[in-house]
Amino acid sequence: MSEFMEATSFILKGCGVSLWLFAVTAVLSVPLGIVTALGKMSKNKILLRVLSFYTWVFRGSPLLIQVFFVYFGLPVLGIKLDAMTAAAIAFVLNYGAYLAEIFRGGLLAVETGQMEAAKALGMSYWQSMIRVVIPQAIRNSIPSVSNEAVILIKDTSLIAIIGVADLLRNAKEFSMTNFVFYPFLISGLVYLILSTIIIFGFNRIEKKYSVYV
Repeated sequence: MSEFMEATSFILKGCGVSLWLFAVTAVLSVPLGIVTALGKMSKNKILLRVLSFYTWVFRGSPLLIQVFFVYFGLPVLGIKLDAMTAAAIAFVLNYGAYLAEIFRGGLLAVETGQMEAAKALGMSYWQSMIRVVIPQAIRNSIPSVSNEAVILIKDTSLIAIIGVADLLRNAKEFSMTNFVFYPFLISGLVYLILSTIIIFGFNRIEKKYSVYV
Protein backbone atom coordinates (compact mmCIF):
# COMPACT_ATOMS: atom_id res chain seq x y z
CA MET A 1 0.00 0.00 0.00
CA SER A 2 2.84 2.38 0.84
CA GLU A 3 4.39 1.70 -2.58
CA PHE A 4 1.07 2.48 -4.26
CA MET A 5 0.80 5.80 -2.40
CA GLU A 6 4.39 6.61 -3.28
CA ALA A 7 3.70 5.91 -6.95
CA THR A 8 0.55 8.05 -6.90
CA SER A 9 2.40 10.95 -5.26
CA PHE A 10 5.27 10.74 -7.75
CA ILE A 11 2.91 10.61 -10.72
CA LEU A 12 0.85 13.56 -9.47
CA LYS A 13 4.02 15.67 -9.36
CA GLY A 14 4.20 15.19 -13.10
CA CYS A 15 0.53 16.13 -13.37
CA GLY A 16 1.47 19.69 -12.48
CA VAL A 17 3.79 19.85 -15.50
CA SER A 18 1.05 18.52 -17.78
CA LEU A 19 -1.44 21.06 -16.47
CA TRP A 20 1.09 23.88 -16.93
CA LEU A 21 1.55 22.98 -20.60
CA PHE A 22 -2.22 22.65 -21.01
CA ALA A 23 -2.82 26.09 -19.50
CA VAL A 24 -0.09 27.85 -21.51
CA THR A 25 -1.30 26.28 -24.75
CA ALA A 26 -4.94 27.13 -24.03
CA VAL A 27 -4.21 30.76 -23.10
CA LEU A 28 -1.94 31.49 -26.07
CA SER A 29 -3.43 29.34 -28.85
CA VAL A 30 -6.94 30.79 -28.56
CA PRO A 31 -5.98 34.39 -29.46
CA LEU A 32 -3.56 33.04 -32.08
CA GLY A 33 -6.39 31.01 -33.58
CA ILE A 34 -8.77 33.98 -33.62
CA VAL A 35 -6.22 36.31 -35.24
CA THR A 36 -5.28 33.66 -37.81
CA ALA A 37 -8.94 32.99 -38.60
CA LEU A 38 -9.58 36.70 -39.17
CA GLY A 39 -6.43 36.92 -41.30
CA LYS A 40 -7.53 34.00 -43.47
CA MET A 41 -10.76 35.86 -44.20
CA SER A 42 -8.81 38.92 -45.29
CA LYS A 43 -8.70 40.04 -48.92
CA ASN A 44 -4.93 40.50 -48.64
CA LYS A 45 -3.59 37.69 -50.84
CA ILE A 46 -0.09 37.68 -49.35
CA LEU A 47 -1.42 37.45 -45.80
CA LEU A 48 -3.86 34.75 -46.86
CA ARG A 49 -1.10 32.65 -48.45
CA VAL A 50 1.20 33.00 -45.45
CA LEU A 51 -1.51 31.99 -42.97
CA SER A 52 -2.76 29.20 -45.22
CA PHE A 53 0.80 27.82 -45.37
CA TYR A 54 1.07 28.03 -41.58
CA THR A 55 -2.15 26.11 -40.96
CA TRP A 56 -1.31 23.62 -43.72
CA VAL A 57 2.06 22.78 -42.16
CA PHE A 58 0.94 22.53 -38.54
CA ARG A 59 -2.30 20.67 -39.25
CA GLY A 60 -0.70 18.37 -41.78
CA SER A 61 2.30 17.17 -39.79
CA PRO A 62 2.36 15.22 -36.49
CA LEU A 63 2.62 17.26 -33.31
CA LEU A 64 5.42 14.98 -32.09
CA ILE A 65 7.57 15.88 -35.12
CA GLN A 66 6.89 19.56 -34.46
CA VAL A 67 8.07 19.15 -30.86
CA PHE A 68 11.20 17.36 -32.12
CA PHE A 69 11.90 20.12 -34.64
CA VAL A 70 11.59 22.94 -32.10
CA TYR A 71 13.64 21.12 -29.43
CA PHE A 72 16.28 19.37 -31.58
CA GLY A 73 16.13 21.30 -34.86
CA LEU A 74 16.29 24.93 -33.76
CA PRO A 75 19.63 24.47 -31.93
CA VAL A 76 21.13 23.76 -35.36
CA LEU A 77 20.14 27.32 -36.26
CA GLY A 78 21.66 28.62 -33.04
CA ILE A 79 18.37 28.80 -31.13
CA LYS A 80 18.59 26.74 -27.95
CA LEU A 81 15.48 26.26 -25.83
CA ASP A 82 14.78 24.24 -22.71
CA ALA A 83 12.42 21.31 -23.09
CA MET A 84 9.35 22.99 -21.58
CA THR A 85 9.73 26.15 -23.66
CA ALA A 86 10.22 24.12 -26.83
CA ALA A 87 7.15 22.02 -26.03
CA ALA A 88 5.06 25.11 -25.30
CA ILE A 89 6.02 26.77 -28.60
CA ALA A 90 5.24 23.65 -30.63
CA PHE A 91 1.93 23.09 -28.85
CA VAL A 92 0.78 26.72 -29.18
CA LEU A 93 1.58 26.83 -32.90
CA ASN A 94 -0.07 23.46 -33.51
CA TYR A 95 -3.28 24.18 -31.60
CA GLY A 96 -3.38 27.73 -32.91
CA ALA A 97 -3.57 26.28 -36.43
CA TYR A 98 -6.40 23.91 -35.53
CA LEU A 99 -8.34 26.55 -33.63
CA ALA A 100 -7.93 28.96 -36.54
CA GLU A 101 -9.97 26.64 -38.75
CA ILE A 102 -12.52 26.09 -36.00
CA PHE A 103 -12.97 29.82 -35.42
CA ARG A 104 -13.04 30.50 -39.17
CA GLY A 105 -15.92 28.05 -39.45
CA GLY A 106 -17.59 29.81 -36.53
CA LEU A 107 -17.18 33.18 -38.25
CA LEU A 108 -18.62 31.87 -41.52
CA ALA A 109 -21.61 30.49 -39.60
CA VAL A 110 -22.59 33.96 -38.40
CA GLU A 111 -25.29 35.43 -40.64
CA THR A 112 -24.17 38.34 -42.82
CA GLY A 113 -27.19 40.27 -41.58
CA GLN A 114 -25.51 40.56 -38.18
CA MET A 115 -22.69 42.63 -39.65
CA GLU A 116 -25.12 44.74 -41.65
CA ALA A 117 -27.23 45.40 -38.55
CA ALA A 118 -24.14 46.44 -36.59
CA LYS A 119 -23.08 48.84 -39.33
CA ALA A 120 -26.61 50.26 -39.40
CA LEU A 121 -26.13 51.11 -35.70
CA GLY A 122 -23.08 53.17 -36.61
CA MET A 123 -20.37 50.65 -35.70
CA SER A 124 -17.15 50.46 -37.65
CA TYR A 125 -15.96 47.19 -39.19
CA TRP A 126 -13.76 46.26 -36.22
CA GLN A 127 -16.36 47.37 -33.68
CA SER A 128 -18.88 45.14 -35.44
CA MET A 129 -16.43 42.22 -35.44
CA ILE A 130 -15.41 42.58 -31.79
CA ARG A 131 -18.85 43.33 -30.32
CA VAL A 132 -21.15 41.32 -32.58
CA VAL A 133 -19.53 38.79 -34.91
CA ILE A 134 -16.60 37.34 -32.92
CA PRO A 135 -18.66 36.62 -29.74
CA GLN A 136 -21.18 34.69 -31.85
CA ALA A 137 -18.41 32.87 -33.70
CA ILE A 138 -16.81 31.80 -30.42
CA ARG A 139 -20.18 30.58 -29.15
CA ASN A 140 -20.64 28.56 -32.36
CA SER A 141 -17.17 27.06 -31.88
CA ILE A 142 -17.57 25.91 -28.26
CA PRO A 143 -18.32 22.21 -29.05
CA SER A 144 -15.30 21.91 -31.33
CA VAL A 145 -13.04 23.81 -28.94
CA SER A 146 -14.18 21.46 -26.17
CA ASN A 147 -13.06 18.50 -28.25
CA GLU A 148 -9.68 20.12 -28.90
CA ALA A 149 -9.25 20.79 -25.17
CA VAL A 150 -9.76 17.10 -24.37
CA ILE A 151 -7.26 16.11 -27.07
CA LEU A 152 -4.81 18.70 -25.71
CA ILE A 153 -4.70 17.31 -22.18
CA LYS A 154 -3.93 13.88 -23.61
CA ASP A 155 -1.40 15.24 -26.09
CA THR A 156 0.66 16.69 -23.25
CA SER A 157 1.92 13.13 -22.72
CA LEU A 158 4.02 13.58 -25.89
CA ILE A 159 6.54 15.76 -24.06
CA ALA A 160 7.75 12.72 -22.13
CA ILE A 161 9.71 11.80 -25.26
CA ILE A 162 12.00 14.85 -24.86
CA GLY A 163 12.71 14.13 -21.21
CA VAL A 164 10.14 16.32 -19.47
CA ALA A 165 8.99 14.84 -16.15
CA ASP A 166 5.28 15.01 -16.93
CA LEU A 167 2.53 12.69 -15.76
CA LEU A 168 3.31 9.89 -18.22
CA ARG A 169 7.10 10.02 -17.87
CA ASN A 170 6.87 9.83 -14.07
CA ALA A 171 4.57 6.83 -14.39
CA LYS A 172 7.03 5.15 -16.78
CA GLU A 173 10.01 5.95 -14.54
CA PHE A 174 8.36 4.52 -11.43
CA SER A 175 7.18 1.47 -13.33
CA MET A 176 10.66 0.68 -14.71
CA THR A 177 12.38 1.34 -11.38
CA ASN A 178 10.05 -0.86 -9.33
CA PHE A 179 9.11 -3.40 -12.03
CA VAL A 180 5.37 -2.81 -11.64
CA PHE A 181 2.68 -1.97 -14.19
CA TYR A 182 0.02 -0.19 -12.15
CA PRO A 183 1.62 3.30 -12.43
CA PHE A 184 0.39 3.35 -16.03
CA LEU A 185 -3.12 2.56 -14.80
CA ILE A 186 -2.86 5.44 -12.31
CA SER A 187 -1.70 7.85 -15.02
CA GLY A 188 -4.51 6.68 -17.30
CA LEU A 189 -7.03 7.31 -14.53
CA VAL A 190 -5.62 10.80 -13.94
CA TYR A 191 -5.92 11.63 -17.65
CA LEU A 192 -9.50 10.33 -17.59
CA ILE A 193 -10.37 12.49 -14.58
CA LEU A 194 -8.82 15.59 -16.16
CA SER A 195 -10.67 14.95 -19.43
CA THR A 196 -13.94 14.53 -17.54
CA ILE A 197 -13.43 17.82 -15.72
CA ILE A 198 -12.75 19.60 -19.02
CA ILE A 199 -15.83 18.08 -20.65
CA PHE A 200 -17.98 19.02 -17.66
CA GLY A 201 -16.67 22.59 -17.73
CA PHE A 202 -17.35 23.04 -21.44
CA ASN A 203 -20.80 21.49 -21.10
CA ARG A 204 -21.62 24.13 -18.48
CA ILE A 205 -20.31 26.88 -20.77
CA GLU A 206 -22.28 25.51 -23.72
CA LYS A 207 -25.52 25.36 -21.72
CA LYS A 208 -24.98 28.90 -20.45
CA TYR A 209 -24.53 30.38 -23.91
CA SER A 210 -27.24 28.24 -25.53
CA VAL A 211 -29.73 30.40 -23.66
CA TYR A 212 -28.90 33.25 -26.02
CA VAL A 213 -29.29 31.25 -29.22
